[in-house]
Amino acid sequence: MSGYAVDAAIAAGAGYTIVENASLEGRNSFRVKARAHLLVDIHDDDALAEVFAFRGLHTQPVLVLGEGSNLLFAGDWPGIVLVMTTRGIKVVESTPASDRVRVAAGENWNDFVHWSLVQGYAGLENLTLIPGSVGAAPIQNIGAYGVEVGEHVASVRAWDRHERQHVTLTHAECAFAYRDSLFKREPDRWLVTAVDFNLPREAAPRIDYAGIADELAALGGTVTPARIAEAVARLRTRKLPNPAVIGNAGSFFKNPLVDAETAAMLRTLHPALPTWPAGERVKLSAAWLIEAAGLKGWRDGHAGVSDLHALVLVNHGSASGADVWRVARHVIDRVRHRFGVELEPEPRIVPQAATLA
Repeated sequence: MSGYAVDAAIAAGAGYTIVENASLEGRNSFRVKARAHLLVDIHDDDALAEVFAFRGLHTQPVLVLGEGSNLLFAGDWPGIVLVMTTRGIKVVESTPASDRVRVAAGENWNDFVHWSLVQGYAGLENLTLIPGSVGAAPIQNIGAYGVEVGEHVASVRAWDRHERQHVTLTHAECAFAYRDSLFKREPDRWLVTAVDFNLPREAAPRIDYAGIADELAALGGTVTPARIAEAVARLRTRKLPNPAVIGNAGSFFKNPLVDAETAAMLRTLHPALPTWPAGERVKLSAAWLIEAAGLKGWRDGHAGVSDLHALVLVNHGSASGADVWRVARHVIDRVRHRFGVELEPEPRIVPQAATLA
């Protein structure tokens, strides 16, 4: 990429801008240095057809980026980084019990959660303070404190790169699973442009997750969605490092799923290991496994494991993406050796070949 001018704008149209050889350091919450051959900001999703026709962009590898809070740049991106910066929230259907709300992909997720609370909706309060954009939420099927966003997604509007047209996918077609979806499994096809949510005005509170009930008791007063959101925010602020202060992408590893026999064996050997039922399988606490392996607070140069939460990898200053990925692989290897359990990264590692290093 040395033959390109640094961050030089080469095109702009109604609803988009294109920059060549663009820095991505300010576009990812790990704050690692990386560059993209082309960086495309989309301000109007009607411009997508024109953008993908520009210089044959449809033939190049495309990475769709939200706020960069759920990926690790382990190297430069050789093709196009496309960012949806669209805005807008509107009620598209209303009933006495709930509303269907359409949200543009570029809206900030936490801002939308707080908007929903102000409007008197329930259901998203446990997902407060999760970094990222609304468009990224269904891709990862983000979840926290016993709630997954897929529970409230009615449909997803997306640009189908294969057919080069806008489509609407139903909840069932999104194929949501634990930290997974159709969009995550087929990243080279789908580009999320907006999400429709079914938001009830009343919902049974989810407060049985560890810590929430205690936090609510400390806050006092009536249990409301807004009060639950405040309790969750207090928990997250106390337990998780702030990406604005130290580079990180939140939880870096999924809680592993194992069969019942493996879970029973591990509980016999390690009675303190937290487990939860997950259908026919059992979910293990990745944080407990990492901490029990002696890695909480461990660091290798400027990259390491947070001393606040073992699930979080951090950039202490000038770590590269490759440095962070080396720490991740060390954690994976140590947990496998100690417990025979394979951890999987929650963020996307790009370029994909870096996962083989």
